[in-house]
Amino acid sequence: MAEITNTTDANFESDVNETGKLVLVDMWADWCGPCKMMEPVLEEIAEEHGEKVKIVKINIDQNQGTPSKFKVMNIPTLLFFKDGKEVDRIIGAVPKKQLIKKMENFI
Repeated sequence: MAEITNTTDANFESDVNETGKLVLVDMWADWCGPCKMMEPVLEEIAEEHGEKVKIVKINIDQNQGTPSKFKVMNIPTLLFFKDGKEVDRIIGAVPKKQLIKKMENFI
């Protein structure tokens, strides 16, 4: 099973700079209900697609620089990075199928 990485403002760049692999970044907070709904979905994706995608979570309450840099206004926001650059994003909780379909565009 692939692990989900928790990151910080300080480690963000190195954590998303995964060459050759899609990186899915979950911007979330403890108090966010939809964020909690996405947690098991992301765990399933990490388990089923971990060889093709790296999942990174960043708590926006504890790390405010990164969400500000990427102009994240709502959570959950899921950012897709390929070769260290943002290639797409999803705002809000979405079904697993929709998330996988979006991922397949970049894998």
